[in-house]
Amino acid sequence: MTKKIPEELIEQIRSQSDIVDVISDYMQLTKRGRNWFGLCPFHGEQTPSFSVSQDKQIFHCFGCGAGGNAITFVMDIENIPFPDAVVKLGERAGVQLDVELTASSQPVKAISKAEANMRQAHDVAMEFYHHLLMNTEDGEEALQYLLNRGFTQELIESQKIGWALPSWDSLTAFLGRKEFSMEEMAECGLVIQRESDGSYFDRFRGRIMFPIRDDNGKVIAFSGRILNTDAEEAKYMNSPETPIFHKSEVLYNLDRARATIRKTRQVVLMEGFVDVLAATNAGVTNAVATMGTSLTPQHIQRLKRLVEQITVCYDGDSAGMEGARRSAHLLKAERLKVEVAVLPDKLDPDDYIRQYGAEAFKTQIIEKPQAYLAFMMMYARRNKNFQFENDVLQYVQEVLEELIGVSSPIERDLYITQLANETSISQEAIYAQYRKLEATKSKHYKSEQLQVQEVAPLPTTQKPLTAAERAERLLLSHMLHNVHVVDKVLQSGEEPFVRDEYMAVFVRLIGFYEEYSTADYQRFVEVIEDSELRKIVMEAALAERDPEHAEAEIADCLKHLKKHRIQLEIDALRQQQTEAEKMHEYKQAMEIVQKIIHLRRTLATM
Repeated sequence: MTKKIPEELIEQIRSQSDIVDVISDYMQLTKRGRNWFGLCPFHGEQTPSFSVSQDKQIFHCFGCGAGGNAITFVMDIENIPFPDAVVKLGERAGVQLDVELTASSQPVKAISKAEANMRQAHDVAMEFYHHLLMNTEDGEEALQYLLNRGFTQELIESQKIGWALPSWDSLTAFLGRKEFSMEEMAECGLVIQRESDGSYFDRFRGRIMFPIRDDNGKVIAFSGRILNTDAEEAKYMNSPETPIFHKSEVLYNLDRARATIRKTRQVVLMEGFVDVLAATNAGVTNAVATMGTSLTPQHIQRLKRLVEQITVCYDGDSAGMEGARRSAHLLKAERLKVEVAVLPDKLDPDDYIRQYGAEAFKTQIIEKPQAYLAFMMMYARRNKNFQFENDVLQYVQEVLEELIGVSSPIERDLYITQLANETSISQEAIYAQYRKLEATKSKHYKSEQLQVQEVAPLPTTQKPLTAAERAERLLLSHMLHNVHVVDKVLQSGEEPFVRDEYMAVFVRLIGFYEEYSTADYQRFVEVIEDSELRKIVMEAALAERDPEHAEAEIADCLKHLKKHRIQLEIDALRQQQTEAEKMHEYKQAMEIVQKIIHLRRTLATM
């Protein structure tokens, strides 16, 4: 039986979990006035509408209506129920809880049972592989290889790096003994089904195994590096796309790097997870990497919520330089501050660290990146011979296209001066070409915007509340701040609300006040599992009300809602009357008319 968390411990954890600190672990917040603002993690947006009040210890999104406190934020962002969120924040605050979480403590936004099994199987596989590497003769060669490559024992253990045996079915048999469904194991990429006889075999064989974790530190995939580099197989093999692993969304090491990212307000973006591990080993602990894919809009949105400044550190070869150019361009388009750490001699970060050392990597590469425009100029110069006029003209054109729209007047002057010096073209001529390109781009942009306006639907704005909806919100607000309002409504014997969702909140509030004698909307919102109902509670809790004239406001709300219910009943009767007349049921129609007249008289006397 699950132990109930004592109220005093919940209050202690809440009081020791500053909401700005907690939310900053997951996203970037900027202070404006008394509150903090950021891009809402619960819906896509370009302009920050997510507000955090340090004074009230609550958050609220003016765009989607999400709101709550530190505990409910963790519930929503990590998709976990209340007890798990309390335990997680307790660990963060150094408060140990003797709470046994049962199956009821699974995510409330219900991942399927199959997905839960897949995640559990990945944990089991990780421990299995790690044990083989660290504790068996079969793993000795792989372990020695890692140590020779500069991996420390501490890094290997903290990352749970492992070894997959060369045999065809070691993991398959192990998972079978643990009674996992082989169909689900094949779906999540741990095993493969043979077409010939339907039997199963291990996907990863004879490879060093690197666990891939999601933002919350849960293992969702693997990348395996082959030990025998002379083999015909691919050097690295990643898990395929599965219900729990989408490589276009995963940023490797984000779960471990988040604390440093939050502290430095900067992230180092790399191409591969091995580079991240090498960088981490070298003391660069704010590095993340995409998983075998180019930078995607999903990656950018994740980064944008955390930081404003990004250092791109890709391989120094041609492919790496092209990837760095593309990623830097995409990040700059999202108005992020972008720098590029350039590696010499076509080295990748791992090779550079092994050749020149950790200190050189930090001080000469990561701490001395090139500005975005300086890198773009360097990239544009590649493979060009300024003895040829076409190369010179192409170089100037490429640099000027980068300058348009992303440079300040000072930057523009600096780089145009540099262009003139490099090419022996006058600054006046370069400025003339710049203004021509700028005018062309401005005209093209206006044309695109006009086309978008012609085909795109009008932007949706939040629908204003009706008088009845405002009355429901205000009435609920008084209920959340005063338990006696609920008692008064219950004594009246009437249903106070019209909308079903408000009645659902009301029923839960009655139960809450039966257990808790005082009003506490923050504690109340924590016991509501439905996130949509939590939005209603927070919007009502933050609604403006007049405590000095509370009785008058409550009476007015109840009266207005009663009139609204009567009007709804009249509308329904009118519909019945029309249907009765269509069916020539004139006697029934007359009875309905009499009911409508009676209700109208009731309305007139209110």
